[in-house]
Amino acid sequence: MPARDYPDRRGLQPILDFAITVLLWIYFTAGFVFFFSPFYIWASFFSPDQREKAFQRLNSRFYRGFFALTRVLIPGHRWQIPPEVRDIRSAVIVCNHRSYLDSILLISLYDKHNTIVKSRLFDIPLFGSMLRWSGYIPSSSQGRFSEIMIQRIEKMPAFLAEGGNLIIFPEGTRSPDGRIGRLNKGAFKIARSCRAPIKVLFVRNTEKMFRPGSFSFDTRGPNTISLALIGTIDSTTDRETGLLSEVMERVHALLESQNK
Repeated sequence: MPARDYPDRRGLQPILDFAITVLLWIYFTAGFVFFFSPFYIWASFFSPDQREKAFQRLNSRFYRGFFALTRVLIPGHRWQIPPEVRDIRSAVIVCNHRSYLDSILLISLYDKHNTIVKSRLFDIPLFGSMLRWSGYIPSSSQGRFSEIMIQRIEKMPAFLAEGGNLIIFPEGTRSPDGRIGRLNKGAFKIARSCRAPIKVLFVRNTEKMFRPGSFSFDTRGPNTISLALIGTIDSTTDRETGLLSEVMERVHALLESQNK
């Protein structure tokens, strides 16, 4: 039998990318307004501590819904997230940074979490209020952010002791080429002061689904997005035996080893 001719889908790829991108952004807008905002409004009347817990849980479930939708709409992108990553508790989590998806991916995994957010985002109407009510930490300690920073750090030991995770991307920005940049000290100072373990994660290929510099999702495949636990550093031990710079060098070496 002669080989069948199949239509060339390459010309349709931009249209497919656009259509799926629109559907995913609709989830972020209409999905939030109609399905999640009533729960946020209800939680906003809680006491401050209970409101933070409720907002963090809602944030996690909102992003969890987003990734469930991507699995349906973009089946060419597969996911590998092992149980040892999902089961992390009471830790400072540090991870490399390749895409805007990285932060919301980690938030989606943990109901009880905190993270450091660019300070300028706190000035966005409504969104900035959600960040404050979620208990998130501004990246700057200057000016009016200093009091917020102090309050958040003072509460961190109890937060971690109760099973919460602090998520930090110590490079501070996305890597354009995958190489690990200079690490900031903040995550390591917090881990040491709270005597919390540092869990080092490595994420791969998120930038292939959501390209840097673009608001369009790439529906092509195959691609496997993975998140792996590549090391644990016991800060309660390193407090006595290692300098902060040595701990940072160990984490940098762990992250860089994944690029080889």
